[in-house]
Amino acid sequence: MTATLETAVTEYVDVKGVQLAYRRIGHRFARKLVLLQHFTGTMDAWDPAVVNALAEVAEVFVFDNAGVGSSDGVTPDSVEAMADYAEGFIAALGLGEVDLLGFSLGGFLAQVMAARRRVAIGRMVVAGSAPAGGEEHLLEVAGKAFGQNAPDVRLPLFFTPSAKSQAAGKAFIERTLTRSHDRAPDKGDAVSDPQAKAIIEWCARMDPDHLSLKSIPTTTLIVHGSDDTMFPSDNAYSMFKNMQDATLVLYPDAGHGALFQQPERFVTHVKTFLEL
Repeated sequence: MTATLETAVTEYVDVKGVQLAYRRIGHRFARKLVLLQHFTGTMDAWDPAVVNALAEVAEVFVFDNAGVGSSDGVTPDSVEAMADYAEGFIAALGLGEVDLLGFSLGGFLAQVMAARRRVAIGRMVVAGSAPAGGEEHLLEVAGKAFGQNAPDVRLPLFFTPSAKSQAAGKAFIERTLTRSHDRAPDKGDAVSDPQAKAIIEWCARMDPDHLSLKSIPTTTLIVHGSDDTMFPSDNAYSMFKNMQDATLVLYPDAGHGALFQQPERFVTHVKTFLEL
């Protein structure tokens, strides 16, 4: 049987002396899709509805970066150092050309990887993210979310207060809990502190002429929620306007986790984009 996100075996590969945990989902397609995860997220924070559907058109790879989840090592405190491990992961597995899907912090890594071109990248999807020098409200939004005592902090972080969005959020969280064995552990401050530092530094990095965005040649699909409070949608528009070849899609009444709020729509957009 073809492995799904819920059933795939956790494997390990050595990258720069660190054992990175990963899972591969779907058939052995010629097209390889590597997923780059959000702030503090592990392999198990991905939405099976998204990952398994994308595995119908590509072999999908999810992994925990250094120090995160089931991987060992120390979590880097810079975007570039995290990207080093992601590039090393692709090289160590001999994947050749890959497509990237970077969500939030993962979108930062995708931009760095596309700009410096150390690995071959075919196409790139950037969801709920921001460019260098972009606007971020990570600490403020996270603080408010934790203060709400929600049953899961992702409900106020990733979704809008509307009943429809919250219902979609609860359905998403249920899907992420489907895997009952060999789940990646949450390592708390050891991951959140350096990753928060990396995000804040990235967004404080002034680039008024958007030179970093203009250096990206990769054909890119940008997906964003209309009401993302962590990385406001102005970030998505800046990326769209300044990348060499980008398409922008905004989802209505959607927050930071727009791709998980409307998984069917997101998957349809990504499949169409990858297959063009």
